Amino acid sequence: MTAPATDRPTARPTLVDRPAPLSEEATMTTHATPPTPLSTPTRYLDVPGGRLAYDDTGAGPLVVCVPGIGDVRASYRFLTPQLVAAGYRVATMDLRGHGDSSVGWADYRDTTIAGDVLALVHALDAGPAILLGNSYGGAAAAYAAAVDPAAVRALILLDAFVRDVPQTALQRLGARAVAALGASAWASYYKSLYKATPPADLAAYITGLKANLREPGRYDATKAMLYGRHAAVEARLGNIAAPTLVVMGSKDPDFPDPAGEARRTKEGLRGAARVEVAMVAGAGHYPHAESPAVVGPAVVAFLAQAGVPGEASRGA
Repeated sequence: MTAPATDRPTARPTLVDRPAPLSEEATMTTHATPPTPLSTPTRYLDVPGGRLAYDDTGAGPLVVCVPGIGDVRASYRFLTPQLVAAGYRVATMDLRGHGDSSVGWADYRDTTIAGDVLALVHALDAGPAILLGNSYGGAAAAYAAAVDPAAVRALILLDAFVRDVPQTALQRLGARAVAALGASAWASYYKSLYKATPPADLAAYITGLKANLREPGRYDATKAMLYGRHAAVEARLGNIAAPTLVVMGSKDPDFPDPAGEARRTKEGLRGAARVEVAMVAGAGHYPHAESPAVVGPAVVAFLAQAGVPGEASRGA
């Protein structure tokens, strides 16, 4: 699939139903038991170049959740039930080449994945949507919000790469090693990104990730994204108008200074209607899975303050 030549990614999607086996710069701490993950059928969206897998549950304002590199939509298994209970419709998607999405794509840039995100928003015909993205998926969500503001009513960035973060020589060497050594190396690195209280199912979850990444063509997608750059996203941060919540794990090893990175992101969002930063104390790169009892309420509260309450709040 050729990357879009313009600033506005486009696609002609086809939906397929197919079952398959806060306060500004607040620091939040708690490790309460997260809700039970929901079980929903896999659906598919056909776009030029391949097929994207997603699930869709709940009723209310639409939230589209985008995972990061080497991860799958089940990353949101603890956050989704909270959003659904608060009265939101939640669609979680697999990145191209990951999870249940097809393999063999020609382009894995964050700007192109932004087109996938917008294609799903438009295909579900329930927008404007709230976009929620982690890591590489956060970069795609941010770019989507910048180039198609009419499709996005709020933006949640979870430890998102919205610029090319400077790396030491050792970090660059480590990234090349992970890219070269395959799924087991990625799994070890992935585990190291959890810094607080890991979810009880983390070992089983990582076993599933490794199995998925060992399927033909899947690690090619991960490798391509590991070498991805985010300058185009950084250049458009100021164009984002949607109210934005920047969530960052205070111990995220992917950023030399997580709190400083969150502040820098906020400063770049100069055109957004509202920007708040929420630091999750002790959490690493996946605060929504490490500390869902913190992140879920923070997201719901922010959305209500930003004028996008869930149906549960409206009925209260």
